Amino acid sequence: MASFPPRVNEKEIVRSRTIGELLAPAAPFDKKCGRENWTVAFAPDGSYFAWSQGHRTVKLVPWSQSLKNFLLHGTKNVTNSSSLRLPRQNSDGGQKNKPREHIIDCGDIVWSLAFGSSVPEKQSRCVNIEWHRFTFGQDQLLLATGLNNGRIKIWDVYTGKLLLNLVDHTEVVRDLTFAPDGSLILVSASRDKTLRVWDLKDDGNMMKVLRGHQNWVYSCAFSPDSSLLCSVGASKAVFLWNMDKYTMIRKLEGHHHDVVACDFSPDGALLATASYDTRVYIWDPHKGDILMEFGHLFPPPTPIFAGGANDRWVRAVSFSHDGLHIASLADDKMVRFWRIDEDYPVQIAPLSNGLCCAFSTDGSVLAAGTQDGSVYFWATPRQVPSLQHLCRMSIRRVMSTQEVQELPIPSKLLEFLSYRI
Repeated sequence: MASFPPRVNEKEIVRSRTIGELLAPAAPFDKKCGRENWTVAFAPDGSYFAWSQGHRTVKLVPWSQSLKNFLLHGTKNVTNSSSLRLPRQNSDGGQKNKPREHIIDCGDIVWSLAFGSSVPEKQSRCVNIEWHRFTFGQDQLLLATGLNNGRIKIWDVYTGKLLLNLVDHTEVVRDLTFAPDGSLILVSASRDKTLRVWDLKDDGNMMKVLRGHQNWVYSCAFSPDSSLLCSVGASKAVFLWNMDKYTMIRKLEGHHHDVVACDFSPDGALLATASYDTRVYIWDPHKGDILMEFGHLFPPPTPIFAGGANDRWVRAVSFSHDGLHIASLADDKMVRFWRIDEDYPVQIAPLSNGLCCAFSTDGSVLAAGTQDGSVYFWATPRQVPSLQHLCRMSIRRVMSTQEVQELPIPSKLLEFLSYRI
């Protein structure tokens, strides 16, 4: 069994350059469980980076300052080191918007987190209530944390203050995602087999319960225009939801094992899903077609083998903000960077026990979390996009696959503007 297609020489694949490491402090009793870093996230404006260090702790650091520390002190940065300690947040209102380090005790094991920012003109969807406990301004930055006990806690990033405690899930909150439109609509995915929609501008009111999964829900992701939601889970489940009507659009079929991660491309035209079946699929979410398959085991396992233990479980997938590259983590101790038009990695990096990954806001860095609560950073592939890619992204930001196909333009131009198998 190999990690790459036979025609690909692993020695010729570019190794990604390591940017830095944020190493978790040793636990008092060095517990073997509870230290996992299940989630990492960058703030939408790039000001903060956050990750779960394990043992119910979330760490937030100013991202630009972290990059400077890597350059000044080398790649390693032990997060409890006093010599590299970042300035801590104080309660001075004049310093509110200046990024400061935070350490948040969430009270239970943290499985998920997400940043959300407010746009004032995006009003609450609850029109019958005129009074709210919280009024979110344009400079508001929130952090949502999903916990082992089913609770979701909402924090003010600038002050570290707990704002809301959302209680309704009955099992682990496995993933969280904010609507990108600034409405502060939050969706949570849980092992209780449901997704729940929360309106934080309405004091965290739960608006809707999305049902359809027959087993655990592992992950969820909004499309860039906030109109679609993808949710993935156990038993090969990949669901698409209409977030205006809160109804299921379709189920995407093709995986052979639990699906554990998903992400939309920046133009919303593509959807990436990662599964324990050793594969990452790239879908056209508007039609339900598989456009590309990224394999992590060769020869590709049969459905029976892919549906069991195969030592190549894919743990995470993330779309770069250039829309051209994807990153994936698998159990073969490797990070892979892919181009959407190539079926083999363009860059790789070593990583043991990886669990999650995310691209920085500008797409220049990939962060990956591991089972011991640490985070590792690599420089991402940087290429000048083709004219075709730029044109596709421009038009697909505002048009679906069907709308593009109905344009009264020559067939050759339609092919030029379409993502093809």
